[in-house]
Amino acid sequence: METIRLTMSQALVKFLDNQYVVLDGKEYKFFEGMMGIFGHGNVLGLGQALEQYGEFPFYQGKNEQGIAHTAMAFAKERQRLQTYAVTASIGPGSANLVTAAATASVNRIPVLFLPSDNFASRRPDPVLQQVENNNDYTSSITDTFKPVSRYWDRIVRPEQLMTACEQAMRVLTDPADTGAVTLALPQDVQAEAYDYPVDFFRRRTHLIERQPLSSEALEKAVKIIEKSERPFIVCGGGVRYSGATEALLNFAETFRIPIGETQAGKGTIPWDHPLNMGGVGVCGTLASNRLAKDADVILAVGTRLNDFATSSKLAFKNDSRFVSLNVNATDASKMNAAALKGDAELGLNQLHDTLKIREYVSSYEEEIKIAWQAWEEELERLSSLENEKGLNQTRALMEINKMIDPSSVIVSASGSLPSDLERIWKPGEPNTYHLEYGFSCMGYEVPGALGAKIAKPDSEVYAFVGDGAYLMGHTEVFTSIQEGLKMNILLFDNHGFQCIHNLQRSHGVSSFGNEFRRRENHSLTGEYSPVDFAKNAESYGMKAFTVTNLEELQAAFEESKKETQSTLIHIKVLPGTMTEGYEGFWEVGVPEVSESAAVQESYQELKVKLDGME
Repeated sequence: METIRLTMSQALVKFLDNQYVVLDGKEYKFFEGMMGIFGHGNVLGLGQALEQYGEFPFYQGKNEQGIAHTAMAFAKERQRLQTYAVTASIGPGSANLVTAAATASVNRIPVLFLPSDNFASRRPDPVLQQVENNNDYTSSITDTFKPVSRYWDRIVRPEQLMTACEQAMRVLTDPADTGAVTLALPQDVQAEAYDYPVDFFRRRTHLIERQPLSSEALEKAVKIIEKSERPFIVCGGGVRYSGATEALLNFAETFRIPIGETQAGKGTIPWDHPLNMGGVGVCGTLASNRLAKDADVILAVGTRLNDFATSSKLAFKNDSRFVSLNVNATDASKMNAAALKGDAELGLNQLHDTLKIREYVSSYEEEIKIAWQAWEEELERLSSLENEKGLNQTRALMEINKMIDPSSVIVSASGSLPSDLERIWKPGEPNTYHLEYGFSCMGYEVPGALGAKIAKPDSEVYAFVGDGAYLMGHTEVFTSIQEGLKMNILLFDNHGFQCIHNLQRSHGVSSFGNEFRRRENHSLTGEYSPVDFAKNAESYGMKAFTVTNLEELQAAFEESKKETQSTLIHIKVLPGTMTEGYEGFWEVGVPEVSESAAVQESYQELKVKLDGME
């Protein structure tokens, strides 16, 4: 057997550079490179290997969590067919990756995490930044990745790399099981050599297969749907990743079934299609939520059916039946559904052909049109909102929607912006709506926009971010300047965490700890703390603007289009001027006992709703 002597790190980089995936006969290079930050735990291991194999690209991050979110956003934008590996040093560097790993796993996005680890030999124990567990000396910071990884391994001998890499690729390229994959790399093992078989580095092609539905599951689902008078489709992210847009539209049009979207599914179906009712659930539209509530059968396609999509399970009637099509068996079985485990495109086509033979059609008449007209009237009202005290957030978003180029990608993740965007945003082209709302991770927005820009360098990319989330994670702005990759940040400054502030007050709790105010009389109740975010952006080398009204916003937006460097528009909006819920519901933990009458009343209202579920 022919061998080549390499360090474990050199072998890892060489292996990653030779991985490819094939979907529908088209081949993609799976790893575009690596991102990360070097420290003493990886600079002489992986760092040396990356320098040796300079053709394998490396992006230097400024915060481990941030650059890992950049990698995730890239993979999401490339439809999970390409990704990056992410490296960090031992201790705090690796710990900073855990949140990003959770974000990737929750969203089912493939990212390879390579956190550094303590010495496997234990000769210099305890090393700098090592966390010692007196009850289990085999544990380290990298063990914290276990619950947030779809696959986890620790390489304590260089030859273990071979089986670990094979298992990692199995999970990363599996549409049903993908997410964060973690290979913990002890500092000393990274630099240890082994005679690796040359065959380990051959060009490997991983076939992504479309799984058809079993005949038994198909028949069970068809029997449920064909008895339905008012079915309703929930379009999730699985439709996007399967490329099932045409199949879903063909199915909905043939049987005259309205469609509601999740955050991950929005943008796969044209916003102006007469059967697209928009977002469903907590962030849903009036049209979608009303039709969902009256539906007797829910066909969920490629969605995890989380509490936002289901309004904490109150979006639908108690006696509604569920049929769930998903590549992941766990997701397919939620809501006591008739589970259809398989590919969205193949599954929809199978359902379509079978139901068409049986001459099924829904019983809708004017209900779909009436529901949409009611929502259009509300959109018209929202588009004319004005406030003499300042700029309304919802109105500002609607104006930006008019000015933005159809091919531009928008990225968001947290706060009140996702609710507004799911309800009112009209994507110009397919797959330009990029929301991380599985984990709703504050601080994803700016590094996520960078990842989207790397994936689509010829498109304008916009991060829609609140001031709170910007403060949590904006350091990859510097990376965009360093790499010459233009991204645009639309910073909605509403003086704090106003989404949670609204939630707090709507359940009877007085304003506490959510606004950015100066401390006064031992509490944060003074004037709003003034921050010039435009100057902050300029200090990084960005072109920045500050706006307080629609005229200034329009002018700044047009100017930002002309720039070749990254831009930031500091948009000062009035707190609390986001859209309200439209017959959606979100169950949160309201105190069962309280000295506040308002909190007691809120609890009783919640109890009535929950009692109605039983």
